[in-house]
Amino acid sequence: MVSVNPFLYPESPPVFNLRLIKRNRRWRHYYIDFPVASASVYPGGETAKGEYFEPSEKNDAPLAILLHGWGDHSVIPFKLMVDGLLKRGVACFILYLPFHAYRLPDRMKSRLSQLTADEWFIGYQMAVTDVRRIVDWMSLNGHLNHRQIIVIGLSLGAFISSIAMGVDQRIKAGIFIVHGGNSGKIMQLSRISNFRKTYRTSDEEYKKNQESYIKYLNEVTNKGFDSVSPEQRNFLIDPLTYAPMLRGRPTLMINALWDELIPQEASLDFMNACGCKRITFPSTHASIWIWYPMIVSRINDFLKSSSII
Repeated sequence: MVSVNPFLYPESPPVFNLRLIKRNRRWRHYYIDFPVASASVYPGGETAKGEYFEPSEKNDAPLAILLHGWGDHSVIPFKLMVDGLLKRGVACFILYLPFHAYRLPDRMKSRLSQLTADEWFIGYQMAVTDVRRIVDWMSLNGHLNHRQIIVIGLSLGAFISSIAMGVDQRIKAGIFIVHGGNSGKIMQLSRISNFRKTYRTSDEEYKKNQESYIKYLNEVTNKGFDSVSPEQRNFLIDPLTYAPMLRGRPTLMINALWDELIPQEASLDFMNACGCKRITFPSTHASIWIWYPMIVSRINDFLKSSSII
């Protein structure tokens, strides 16, 4: 049987190029690039890029893979988070997603909010397989503990990281910030004008698509993910498809009470499907970081309770 999983790739030794940027007595900071393993890539986007921070004085360190959200500026909160994680002995890999300006072809940068269905799908394929290749690489890194891998994602990065965790059992825990499932519902109910203008459908079409998606989810539950071909390819890049696969592994959702992008219904859909803990802060999607100290505190508590640190 041919697998429907779009995030498979040929097995081969990971080739990661590390360039040391800075080091001190506590950590080493590298820029990293490596070949994208996805079957499809954006033209000119064959190389993945990221930054890696490794504790100097600790071998067998846990690894946190950090995935930013929509817009290049969304990397900033994770860069601020790195120092605290390093102090707790956690190595950090910040992956620049295929949607980041560092990796996007010039022809796509000017229409980032109007990507085609094919471009969305390819971008997800690239991003999820990038995460999986990082996991491949860390298993060969003698400084890291391959039994303690966590993904921390923000918004779009949370979508990517939850899918990666769903398809890759080597990822042991996940933290998803301003996150939800059921992309059709998110696009239909979102209050962000650009997304609604580009992706919203008629009520009739929306209802039909939702019925098709729920039918698909039920079939996956009864027959297994690899045994069901979806009516629509976009079902394969929806976090809700993979949420049940996270059950039994530590997961935490951090959501905004007044999120104008991720409706509460979509957030609760994902929470109920994966059985994870969920915390909400009184904020909008973008202003969630006004609670930065409390978010970091909750993340640290979660990592301790999950035996990551």
